[in-house]
Amino acid sequence: MLLIFGLGYAGRAVAAAARMAVVGTTRDGRGGTVRFDAADAALAAASHVLSSVPPDEGGDPVLRRYGAGLGGKWLGYLSSTGVYGDAGGAWVDEGAPADRGRRPMRNRADADWLALGASVFRLPGIYGPGRSALDRAREGRAHRTGIGPQVFSRVHVDDIAAGVVAAFDAPPGAYNLADDFPCGQDEVACFAAELLGLPPPPVVALDDLSPMARGFYAENRRVANGRAKRVLGWRPRYPDYRAGLRALSAITSPAAVSAAPAAASAVQR
Repeated sequence: MLLIFGLGYAGRAVAAAARMAVVGTTRDGRGGTVRFDAADAALAAASHVLSSVPPDEGGDPVLRRYGAGLGGKWLGYLSSTGVYGDAGGAWVDEGAPADRGRRPMRNRADADWLALGASVFRLPGIYGPGRSALDRAREGRAHRTGIGPQVFSRVHVDDIAAGVVAAFDAPPGAYNLADDFPCGQDEVACFAAELLGLPPPPVVALDDLSPMARGFYAENRRVANGRAKRVLGWRPRYPDYRAGLRALSAITSPAAVSAAPAAASAVQR
């Protein structure tokens, strides 16, 4: 059985891809999940444990509450490529220092899970159904910054799930799960608008963005995924943002949406 601490967006994708029974936790235990602070029995029964719970000011909540019960199990942790910090646009792989991110507790949690023998998946910007540049463009939330040299990597949520499942039978360690084509956010925003037949989104000055957004744009790196390919045999189904957004656009096209009720009725019958 796979126990997923923090059954959120990426966790649900992993649950759908896993070839075993899955139990997930949430803070309140709604929707058929287990309450986070009441998962002792589920942990005891689990052979595999994946955490997507971010650290808080005191460190990693899962390690703090359940660390003593994690021995003898496959362990996985969804971390962030933010642990590499700003690389000035250079490529970073798993051999790069992973203690230079803006969030010290994230750096620490990454290291703590590695020390336990976990597979630590360092993730860049995550997108997928309901959470992509297409959604921001449709809702009028998309923008450009005009920052020419700033680049970053991204990964489709289904490719995260595939990487995690592939690691069930692979050596532990750090794995970057990222697509093959790092690029600037402005490029992605313009392509999403083009797919939707919309004009390019407006340019917004950095000073008008939130502190979190400004921190994001202050970092500049390209994330290499060679280790995941070599060791896990993983290949991103969506190797660049164009493939990923085209697939998402097809899912939410008028034809696809109109066909959905008929498909649902067929399943019910």
